[in-house]
Amino acid sequence: MTTGIRRCMYCGDGLGTDIDHFEPLSEAPLRAFDWPNHLLACSHCNSHQKRELFPRDEDGAPLLVDPTAEDPYEHLELVLSTGVYEALTRRGDITIEVFGLNRADLVRGRASAFVRTVSMLRDRARLLGSDAEEAAEIVTSLRDQPFADVLYAMLRYRSLPGAHLVLRGGEVVDALGDPALQFWPHAGEFEPSR
Repeated sequence: MTTGIRRCMYCGDGLGTDIDHFEPLSEAPLRAFDWPNHLLACSHCNSHQKRELFPRDEDGAPLLVDPTAEDPYEHLELVLSTGVYEALTRRGDITIEVFGLNRADLVRGRASAFVRTVSMLRDRARLLGSDAEEAAEIVTSLRDQPFADVLYAMLRYRSLPGAHLVLRGGEVVDALGDPALQFWPHAGEFEPSR
């Protein structure tokens, strides 16, 4: 379920070194061995951000986005040029706050990942006709990089009006249409939030 290889389910940057009980055992001891309740997390997100936090609304429903049960992009939108997550719903707002998704290091990392991803997509498009092996290596690298959520967001934006402006050119938009990059379900089914 992680967006990048062995990366934290929450921030997408740090290596997943911990297993977090999404719904804390203090609140749901019977979920101790419930596989979907175990998420790969970095030690920072697990120990310093989320800890035992699990906010609920007035009816007792969880307010954190559960990445095992729903698409986070129903609640969050990544602004590619800045690397900032914006909330689309109350649950998105709480998720950003609890996981610290807009910490300075994460924002800077996602903004840099966007620049790298654009360059890699352009390189891949250029290599497709001459070096298929290296072009395939780029796809693997795109999948495994920290902040793979940037590529996922780009895939979602590619069919929107003005995508060539947001994604830095028609060449990048065309490259995102490559079937080799279609490895996330629903990435092409994006409805603009505004």
